[in-house]
Amino acid sequence: MAIPLSHIVFIEEQAAGIGKSAKIVVHLHPAHPTKEPGPFQSSKNSYIKLSFKEHGQIEPGRVRAVGIVGIERKLEEKRKETDKNISEAKEMVELSKSIANKIKEKQGDITEDETIRFKSYLLSMGIANPVTRETYGSGTQYHMQLAKQLAGILQVPLEERGGIMSLTEVYCLVNRARGMELLSPEDLVNACKMLEALKLPLRLRVFDSGVMVIELQSHKEEEMVASALETVSEKGSLTSEEFAKLVGMSVLLAKERLLLAEKMGHLCRDDSVEGLRFYPNLFMTQS
Repeated sequence: MAIPLSHIVFIEEQAAGIGKSAKIVVHLHPAHPTKEPGPFQSSKNSYIKLSFKEHGQIEPGRVRAVGIVGIERKLEEKRKETDKNISEAKEMVELSKSIANKIKEKQGDITEDETIRFKSYLLSMGIANPVTRETYGSGTQYHMQLAKQLAGILQVPLEERGGIMSLTEVYCLVNRARGMELLSPEDLVNACKMLEALKLPLRLRVFDSGVMVIELQSHKEEEMVASALETVSEKGSLTSEEFAKLVGMSVLLAKERLLLAEKMGHLCRDDSVEGLRFYPNLFMTQS
């Protein structure tokens, strides 16, 4: 079917109703006196309605399909968008590798200042050469190389966070830096278990509650407990949430620190309907 555009006044959409599909309403100019005879000599309406078998929601110049057809179309659009993003991500990884090689080989006229700038670019983009199974296989060698890389990228964040981070925080931080080469939780745990054996500056620690953390080898337990005792003593008593807010750490780690101080006899607890609250252990400090 074809209608000359000169016959059309305007087009509008008629929404679907109960038992009715959406339609396109085409408003037409009055018939020309010289019009050839058609199926009908005349009509009281100056428009025609168009409907479609796919029962789509129709807009002028575009079909916005719903149902299975619409879902398939949307999935195809999403796939194309994902492919485009992956392509752009690969370009960024290649760029970071190129910069890393330049720094490593010192090719060309790269000054010391430029080297520092390149390193800062790499840090902002993520890990330039992430350790992968394709490079080192899936055995012990892979986890050893991964542990070495973890030690390199976690040193500064740990120092900024007081020397300790939960394994959940580490997992998010590392995968954000690795870009497309994501780590599984199992690989991260296996790599962290090798940190101490490889004499790296980090170690994996498991608290009595089962919470796993990564901490610096220089992180002193006695200093951590003494700091917790001092903070609680200043305030009189604290919950895990209050302590976390004061020292600027996660509630999970704050609770573990307080529990450790309690275990060593420096704090005692009041576990009531209002929650768990820690107090200085006066039985140990006052006779």
